[in-house]
Amino acid sequence: MKLFCLMAFLLFLLQAVPGKGMPKDTLRCVGSHGFCFHSKSCPEPFAAFGTCSRRQKTCCIDTTSNFHTCQDEGGHCVPPEIKCLQEQVGLCPHREWKCCTEL
Repeated sequence: MKLFCLMAFLLFLLQAVPGKGMPKDTLRCVGSHGFCFHSKSCPEPFAAFGTCSRRQKTCCIDTTSNFHTCQDEGGHCVPPEIKCLQEQVGLCPHREWKCCTEL
């Protein structure tokens, strides 16, 4: 398990280096504290959160961290122009969107 965590951390560091040629989906994944994996399914304790490398890889986020998706927390992702009665912590597929419990 330690080896897997070390590999995931190194992969994260390699992805965190900004590059002009990085695809938008990869930038969104890294911006959401995700990792890009070659397989279509994410290994434990990660959950799928979109794609990377122009849909060639899977974006996976760590479910044991504080970075849970909005739907996992019982919310709904909405664009910034929609007003929320109550916001909550949770990741949305689009960086500028927010997580709301009530609209």
